[in-house]
Amino acid sequence: MHHLDRSLIAEAPSFEGLDAAALDDILGHAQPFRIPKGDVAFRQGEPAEKFFLLLHGRLKVNRLNAHGQQMVVRFVNPDDMFGVAMAIQSPTYPGTATAAVDSLALVWPNSAWVGMISRYPALAVNTMRALGARLQDSQQRILDLSTQKVEQRIAGAVLQLAQQAGRKSSEGTRIDFPLSRQDLAEMTASTLHTVSRTLSAWEAFGLVDCGRQSLVVRDSAGLQAIANGIEAE
Repeated sequence: MHHLDRSLIAEAPSFEGLDAAALDDILGHAQPFRIPKGDVAFRQGEPAEKFFLLLHGRLKVNRLNAHGQQMVVRFVNPDDMFGVAMAIQSPTYPGTATAAVDSLALVWPNSAWVGMISRYPALAVNTMRALGARLQDSQQRILDLSTQKVEQRIAGAVLQLAQQAGRKSSEGTRIDFPLSRQDLAEMTASTLHTVSRTLSAWEAFGLVDCGRQSLVVRDSAGLQAIANGIEAE
């Protein structure tokens, strides 16, 4: 029988306020789950039979809309719970979660969920708080799509990723997982051509450094000005 150390989940927001005995009990229902880069944890429309907590790595969640267009809904960061379709009473996963880098998660069967939240109401409260924050993010994205220019949306997305997954270096803040221009296009309802043209212009201004699937923010204040609707000069 596997024995997982409670320190793996002690800092995760989903388990905030739970004592050591509760964490050990919750871990008793979990299994480690490795997700190599490019593999999927689950696909949109599949029966939602499990839920997850990301320990290491990064996942990208895509969703196909009614017109068959693919959008990046969000990136899953370490300590995020994901795939919690049962918490929104969905029998299937609403998106596809793909590992952007080699990743490690914990996985629980959905059958464990009711018992866990009945024994530990704080888990339900924490989960609903996280889902509420995601809903607010989604509503803000819808507002941005209807009110902002595409350059503002791209700048806002880059800044958000730098905040969530940025590592400071002598060059600036490097987003620490492979990020393609197509990813940014799908995040911002833009096109690959527009994202490429915009990043090239920003690189010329010294705002960012771009690689094939890498991005370094050199001037966050300059990007923030663009996100706020102030044109770069």
